[in-house]
Amino acid sequence: MPLPPEEPQIHESAQGPRATPATGRTASTPRPVPGPRPVPGPRSAATPRPGNPGRGPARPASPERSQVPAERPAAVPRETSSVPQVQLIPASVDGALDAAEEAVDLLLDSGRAPGDILVLTTGEQHPWATHELSFGATSYWDQHDTGEDVFFADASAVDRAKARPVVVVALNGGDDSAVARVLPTARERAVALLVVCGDPQRVNSVLGAGV
Repeated sequence: MPLPPEEPQIHESAQGPRATPATGRTASTPRPVPGPRPVPGPRSAATPRPGNPGRGPARPASPERSQVPAERPAAVPRETSSVPQVQLIPASVDGALDAAEEAVDLLLDSGRAPGDILVLTTGEQHPWATHELSFGATSYWDQHDTGEDVFFADASAVDRAKARPVVVVALNGGDDSAVARVLPTARERAVALLVVCGDPQRVNSVLGAGV
């Protein structure tokens, strides 16, 4: 019986769990940026909300951000260690959320289940989170607890979030103190992999020194 192919691993440096720039696959041409998808209107008593809408509407990309495709994770490590691997995707504040969505797409394409992934934003909420919160916090967090899909949350709620195999953090806003609060806790929530999309200097200053 053939053995399943092994997934590529990201090796930590001898100096400790330091954030390392992604060296993932690159494409000859940028991946097309999907257009915005409509967000369903408010739910009424006569028209209950249908089932889980999945990862929700894609964030429309501005012309400035769409000119430079985000780097993507090079590997999808499995739960082989109690210490998660850390992967850094350099991105500006304006491009961090797009980079996080690219990372999620690659993780799903590489075999991760949607429920394996938690996405945290330090600035503007992802449109999916904004939409689901319009139905109330109870319904919103029920979807998190069910764990059947990618879950998007504000970084301020990281203490409420449960551990997942992969945590993706988009540094799309917030000051340095907010970043310093969320990254250590996000690393605790990540069982196998922490992906951080943002300014490398800010990330390394919090997670322990850069390369």
